[in-house]
Amino acid sequence: MPFLTTIASGSSGNCAVLSDGKTHILIDAGVSARRITAGLREYGIRPGELAGVLITHEHIDHVKGLSVLYKQIKAPLYMSRGTANGVLEKAPCLHNYFSEIAAGSSFEIGNIGIEAFATPHDTPESLGFTFFVGKKKLGYATDLGCVTEEVRQSVEGCDCLFIEANHDLFSLVNGPYPEYLKHRILSRRGHLSNIDCADLVRDIVSGGARRITLCHLSRENNTPALAADEINAALSELGASLEDGIEVTVAPPDGADRPYNF
Repeated sequence: MPFLTTIASGSSGNCAVLSDGKTHILIDAGVSARRITAGLREYGIRPGELAGVLITHEHIDHVKGLSVLYKQIKAPLYMSRGTANGVLEKAPCLHNYFSEIAAGSSFEIGNIGIEAFATPHDTPESLGFTFFVGKKKLGYATDLGCVTEEVRQSVEGCDCLFIEANHDLFSLVNGPYPEYLKHRILSRRGHLSNIDCADLVRDIVSGGARRITLCHLSRENNTPALAADEINAALSELGASLEDGIEVTVAPPDGADRPYNF
C-alpha cells in the first residue's frame, strides 16, 4: 500500500520515506544510518531498494547519516547546488551520486512525480517538495521561517501535508534560549511557529486536504498538545472536524509516525 511517513522528526534528526509500493524514496537522512535502516525495515524496505534520496538542506539534523547510508545504496541523491556545496565539501564521496535540482524543478523517480519549491531558511538553497502519486498530491515542508507565497501556492491542493510546527511563540519568547537563538528561530529564515502553521493548514484544509502531520517540533519550546491544539482551533474556525475525515497527527522525534496510507 502506498504511504508517506516520518522515521524521525525534530531538532535531533529528520528523515521520512515515501513509497508507492514499488518506488521507495527517502527524504533527508538526519539520523544514523542504523536508525534509517531499521525504520525502512519496518515497512519491508531494504536500503538498496531505495530509488532516490531527496535532501531539503545541509544542516546536520537532515544529513547526519548520509555518508554511512551511501555505503549500502547507489541511488541518485537529489539536492540543490547550494545544499550540495555544503554536503559534498564534507562528504566528497557522494559526488558521484549527486543530481542537481532547484526550486521550480519537476522530475520523476519511478512513477512518482516530484516538484521542488524554495523554503525560507538560513541555508543557501533550502527546498520543500510536493509529490504526485496517482491522483494524490502530497506536500512536505519543514525548516521554514515563514510561509511565502511560493510555499503556499506549491502545497495548494494537497491531499496530505507534512508541515513544520516548530515552536509555541509564548514558550520560545519566555523560555531559556539565549536571545540570539530566539531571534534566529523567530526570523523569516528560521522555523515555523504553531500560529503560522495553523494559518497555512486552514487554507490547505479549505482546499481539500484531509491529513495534516505536524513535524520538527522543538523539545524545549513546544509540545504535541500545544501544536495540535493550535491546529484544531484553526480547523474549528472552519467548522471542520474529525467527522469530516480530517486527521491531524504529530510526528514523534524518535520514531515512526502513523503512516499516511493512500
